[in-house]
Amino acid sequence: MFSLVSFLPRAIVQGIPLLLGCVGETLNEKSGSLNLGIPGVMYVGGICGVIGAFMYENSGGTYNPVLGVVIPIITCMLGALIMGLIFCFLTVTLRANQNVTGLAMTTFGVGFGNFFGGSIIKLTGAEVPSITLTATSKAFKTTLPFAGKAGAIGELLFSYSFMTYVAIIIAILTSYMLNKTRTGLELRAVGENPATADAAGININRYKYFSICIGCMIAGLGGLFYVLDYANGVWSNDAFGDRGWLAIALVIFSIWRPNWSIWESILFGGLYILYLYIPTGSNFAMKEIYKMLPYLVTIFMLIAISLRNKHENQPPEGLGLPYFREDR
Repeated sequence: MFSLVSFLPRAIVQGIPLLLGCVGETLNEKSGSLNLGIPGVMYVGGICGVIGAFMYENSGGTYNPVLGVVIPIITCMLGALIMGLIFCFLTVTLRANQNVTGLAMTTFGVGFGNFFGGSIIKLTGAEVPSITLTATSKAFKTTLPFAGKAGAIGELLFSYSFMTYVAIIIAILTSYMLNKTRTGLELRAVGENPATADAAGININRYKYFSICIGCMIAGLGGLFYVLDYANGVWSNDAFGDRGWLAIALVIFSIWRPNWSIWESILFGGLYILYLYIPTGSNFAMKEIYKMLPYLVTIFMLIAISLRNKHENQPPEGLGLPYFREDR
């Protein structure tokens, strides 16, 4: 039988990596940078967090849960920041093609993660091709103490790790920054018409570097959350699937509004695991149809949004276009 109480929390946890990836990509695109390297950034963020957690767990000292959380977050964000700086240098400073650069970074990020993930697996001598970070995962998945005493309401609202609430807060704050602050206004101006923004005295390169690097660090946290929370601290090469690409699609689905992406990410998280909660018996064809739902909904929503000609539903006008001051 389908149980909403057991399904919804799992859908929310499944959707948090999509939410973080979506918010990170939204920041990139609002500055006019189409970063198709977000899947690779999430992968690098995940493996860098795993490396930090693995080194701390095996350091030989007494395990401190606070350090067990802080160290993976720092290493994750550093790895994602480096990926963002590479993308900035290539596309902003050198004005390389953003599409090609992003795809190359995704390929590089997956290879980077698989290489170091495979290396750590060999170091552990595990019989299965995976890394298990039990202590770190337990520290990350610590819930509010009263969650188990509040019945179904507690399970639906308070049974999540701190990273779940942090991700939602990041989405809300990003939306506020973009719409209610001078920094957000200038950032959106850079994405819409960089020549006009440049004429107004706005430093185009500074804003692009800022938005891309911050966006990549947020997306990297999505990869870390997937490994240490959703996957219970188990790293397996190529286990991310296509979540990074769904996160990019969610940017269009949420119409470039980070606060809207909270609900869309939960919806897609639910669609992603729906086949596990609807009994299909031996009807494997129906199960495969359920697995197709998030992609079918993505295609449908992309068509629906593309047919709406409202300006607020369209991407920034300067999206994907390199800026040359000499062309003003």
